[in-house]
Parts: sequence; structure tokens; C-alpha cells
Amino acid sequence: MKHECKITVLETKVFSDYQKKYLANPKSGPCPCFKAGDTFILKRTPERDDFYQLMNGEFCGEAWDAISRYVYTALQGGSIMHNWTNDERMMIACCNDGTRPVIFKIERIDIPENVKEQEWLDKQNFSNTEENAYTG
Repeated sequence: MKHECKITVLETKVFSDYQKKYLANPKSGPCPCFKAGDTFILKRTPERDDFYQLMNGEFCGEAWDAISRYVYTALQGGSIMHNWTNDERMMIACCNDGTRPVIFKIERIDIPENVKEQEWLDKQNFSNTEENAYTG
């Protein structure tokens, strides 16, 4: 089975009070790299390796550092967040800019390569519930 990873920008935040108090430029505003709705599809094939190429400079380095472990897990077909999110193939994470964080949805995309893999995939339950939730 092949796997891809989809990253969607859910939201950008700005904490103006923190920017005024702590930043050299107190009017920095929101992140200039992303806007809500931006979507990225990452592949990891012999022809195209978005993970190790860091998306060819299309992604903020700080944000990449914060979410890359989830992206790698998705591209390898792993459970991104077993017992945490309501679908273990997905994670909600954010960059580490404390005055203007960007919220990302990271999803594993499963691509069956044959009927047997499709049948296996159809039988899977990737959902997590409150009863089995990991609460940290």
C-alpha cells in the first residue's frame, strides 16, 4: 500500500498583545507564509520525495520542524495519533510561533495497490472514541 500526506491550514492566529510586549516589530501581524485553506499533498516515491526535500522550500522551516514527525508517520503508513484524535490517521498540530501560530490538519492518505489491500482497508476502523481516548 502506498501512502501520501495531506496538510491543510485550518486557521492562523495572531496574539497582538504578545507581539506588542515581546517582538522587535510589535506590529508583525499574522504569519505571512500560510492562510486558512492552504493545502499541500506530500508524496514519498523514488521520483518525488517531499519529506526529505522539505517540500522544496515551499514550507516554513519552523512549521516544518513542528509537524514533520506527524508527516513522516503518515508517509510511512503509521498511526499518526492513536487514541488521541477521532481518526488515528489524522492529527491537529500547530507551528511553534507563539505570537502567530498556524493550526494544521495532517492526514494520512492510504492508496491501495491491489484488491487485497483495498479489501483490508475496507475492514479497518481507524476511529477513536472518548472511551479509549488518551488524555495525556
